[in-house]
Amino acid sequence: MKLRIPPHIASIAPYVPGKPLEELARQYGVTDAVKLASNENPLGPSPLALDAVRKCLDGLNRYPDGAGHDLVEGLAAAHNLKPGQVVIGNGSDDLLAMLARVFLDDDSQVVVPHPSFLMYSIVARSAGALPVEVPLKNLAIDLPAMAGAVNEKTRLVFICCPNNPTGTVLGHGQLESFLNDLPDNVIVVLDEAYVEFVRAGEGVQSLEFLAQERPVVVLRTFSKVYGLAGLRVGYGLMPVQIADLLNRVRMPFNVNSLAQAAALAALRDAEFLEKTRSMIHAEMDRMYAALAKRGIEYCPSQANFLLIKVRYPAERVFEALLRQGVIVRSMKSYALDDYIRLSIGLPAENDRFLAAFDKVLSLLADEG
Repeated sequence: MKLRIPPHIASIAPYVPGKPLEELARQYGVTDAVKLASNENPLGPSPLALDAVRKCLDGLNRYPDGAGHDLVEGLAAAHNLKPGQVVIGNGSDDLLAMLARVFLDDDSQVVVPHPSFLMYSIVARSAGALPVEVPLKNLAIDLPAMAGAVNEKTRLVFICCPNNPTGTVLGHGQLESFLNDLPDNVIVVLDEAYVEFVRAGEGVQSLEFLAQERPVVVLRTFSKVYGLAGLRVGYGLMPVQIADLLNRVRMPFNVNSLAQAAALAALRDAEFLEKTRSMIHAEMDRMYAALAKRGIEYCPSQANFLLIKVRYPAERVFEALLRQGVIVRSMKSYALDDYIRLSIGLPAENDRFLAAFDKVLSLLADEG
C-alpha cells in the first residue's frame, strides 16, 4: 500500500501500556504472575459498582444515555459544580483527545512536563501541534521553567498532579502563582488521575480555581482508586464555556451504559474509597521501609505507585522480574533509564515483588 501519512502522525511513537497477565502467560508460561505495572486498584471494583453493572445487563441492546445525565448530575453534586461544567469521557484519555481537537492546530504549541504521562505529547502531535517538553527538577514539575516555555503559540499546558511516573505533587500556592503569570488565553489542564491518594494537607485544591472562573480544566478518572479501569470512564471539570466546546466534538455514546452505572455507584461508595486509600497508604509506608532497609533509592509518592531507582538498566530488571512472575513498568520510555515504577498491590503481592527483586538484584550482581 502507498499510504499518504501526514508527517505529524508519522512522528508519533505509539503508547505502550503495561504488559497484561495474559501476555506473560503466553510468553513465559507463568500462570501465577502478579501485575504491579498499571496503577490499578488491587482490591478490585467497588461492590456497589458491581451490583449496578449486574442490574444493567438486560439493557445492553439499548444505546446508553448519550448525555450521561445521571452520572453528570452526580459528579456535579459531588464537586459542588453545575452540570454544565462536567464532561464525561471514555477514560480521561478521551478528554485529552477532545481538548486537542478543540484547541490545537498545526500552528500551536503545548507545554508539558517531562517525564510525565506520555499521552500529553501524543495528543498534541495528533492535532499537528508541537509539544514543548520541560524537564523535571529533582523529579518534580518545574513550574518556573514551564512558565518560561509559554509563548504566543501556546494553547494548552498539561500538569499531572500527582505526576506520573514520579508521584510528586505541587503546592497550592505554587500553582496559583503559576496561573497568575499565564496569559488568559492559555488553558491549564490539571490531570488528577491519582488525586484521591494524596495524603491530607498535601497538594493542590484544584476546584478553587474553577470557583474563580480561571481557564483551568481538571481531569479525573474512575480507573484508579475506584477500581473501574476495565470500564474506561473519566471526566473533566471546567468552565461552562470550555465544556460546551468539548461537547461539540465528544463522540456520541462515548461512555457505555455499564460504565455510567458503575461510576455513579462507585462515586457513592465512601466506605470502599476509604478502604482503598488506607490500604495503599499502609502498604506504601511498608514499602518505603523495605526499600530503605535494602539501600534502594525511591521517590516518595502521593499516588498509588512508587518510582524506584535500580542499580542496572531498567529493561534488564524489568525482564528479569517478568521471569519471576512479577510485572512492573520499565521507565526507559520515560527517559528514566535506571528506574522502574511499581504499583502498590496487596500485602502478599508486594511481598512477592520484594522477594523477586532481591533475587533479581542478586542474579544481576553475579552477572556483573
